[in-house]
Amino acid sequence: MGGWGLFTLVNIFFAFVFNNISDEKFYYRLLIYISLGLALSHLMRMVIVAANVLMKPLNKQILNLLLITLLFALILGTSESYLHKVFNLEPLDRSSGKSIATHKVILTNTFYSFIYLFIWNSIYFMYHYISKSQRQQLDTLRLEALVKELELKTIKAHINPHFIFNALNSIRALIDENPGRARNAVTELSNILRSSMQTEKLELVPFEKELNIVKDYLALENMRFEDRLKVEYDIDEDTLGQPVPPMMLQTLVENAIKHGISRRVDGGVIKVISDFKDNFHELAVQNTGKLNGHSLSWEGFGLSSTVNRINLLYGDKASFEITQIAPTMVEARLQIPVTI
Repeated sequence: MGGWGLFTLVNIFFAFVFNNISDEKFYYRLLIYISLGLALSHLMRMVIVAANVLMKPLNKQILNLLLITLLFALILGTSESYLHKVFNLEPLDRSSGKSIATHKVILTNTFYSFIYLFIWNSIYFMYHYISKSQRQQLDTLRLEALVKELELKTIKAHINPHFIFNALNSIRALIDENPGRARNAVTELSNILRSSMQTEKLELVPFEKELNIVKDYLALENMRFEDRLKVEYDIDEDTLGQPVPPMMLQTLVENAIKHGISRRVDGGVIKVISDFKDNFHELAVQNTGKLNGHSLSWEGFGLSSTVNRINLLYGDKASFEITQIAPTMVEARLQIPVTI
């Protein structure tokens, strides 16, 4: 209605410009053309929908739309010429004042009808093409989000058992040596498991909550290592409210103990650092030890899951690396974007 209404206004405007406003036949011819155009363009749309033209490959869509446009332009041009003849509205040749040959009128009307209907179909085609592209993009984004969600759930399903088995091994080492401490260790493990169960459905948790889990874990490990394990914290209190992936810091601490402290007869230091650097929340776990090539840096599920998780959650906006910062000190450093 909007398209054909605009077409009517444009024709009336040019009628004023060229002084055809007093020609009654002009208005009758315009009324016939608009009526035919409305009816045939609606019928043309029904044909396009019924033939599933917009569901075909792009090259076939264009070919079908051109053929359908040509067919309906011919119908419109022929019908218009016939009705002009029936109602004695045929246009006259300006030079001779005589009626124009019927076949010339049909060809002229068909030509102009093809142009108008081609514009109509082009708008119709572009509208649905853009809408279809947007739907496909939304479906792709939903699919990617679903895949990421499934991958994160799979990673989490591995992280919790991985941590539990290591913790149980620590408790087992205490049972015969010191039953009292073993009972305390069970209490510590209970606190850790309760916290992890509460956060396993979340993608992010406040850093303070993650830090409390780490403190419980280190208290548990301190019972096993005793004087061989020294723990230090360097925490900027402003970072406590920042969201972080659950169990990620605990995984780094666990790795530091497994590959650092437990391999040294005299033990060593675990230092947990949290601070802001530029626009990043920087988490670091330092431990006494040495890197013996890349295999030590990335072996096991814990560190590989850390890399996978930050890639899924932050893409290339986050980074993770393990370096030898001193002859006897290794650092695992994680940088994630600051959430305001």
